[in-house]
Amino acid sequence: MKLTTRGHYSVKALLDLSLQPGYGPTSVKMIAQRQDLPAPYLEKLLIEMRRANLVNSVRGSQGGYQLAREPSKISLGQILAAVGETIEPLHHHQADATQAEDWVTLTLWHRLHEKLKDALYSITLADLYYDARSWQAAQGEQTSFVI
Repeated sequence: MKLTTRGHYSVKALLDLSLQPGYGPTSVKMIAQRQDLPAPYLEKLLIEMRRANLVNSVRGSQGGYQLAREPSKISLGQILAAVGETIEPLHHHQADATQAEDWVTLTLWHRLHEKLKDALYSITLADLYYDARSWQAAQGEQTSFVI
């Protein structure tokens, strides 16, 4: 599986939102600056994630986007699905019924697909947050948070 730009930017944006005090709102511009992302593209992704109920938009001068629920309740699989990422196996290959190896290979890929899907839906923003913080601590970093 390869994570596309859409998926990568979406995870970065929501991880950034998870760092806001009290998960308060932050502007697209601020997220884009902190994470070095193009703001117009990020805005489109956040709109898609709002439609999937992962983030809320808050109007006003202190508005922006904020998480719709706690980071431990948002999975990596939900984020990727919200922006149209798919981990579905390629359907162009049909197993040859006369070839046992084809069936074994197809079964293997199906099992791997299910394991990957389970993993993506079991990893939460909270997990990613703690992984990033651990890595930063190991590097001797304090408060910067660019992933």
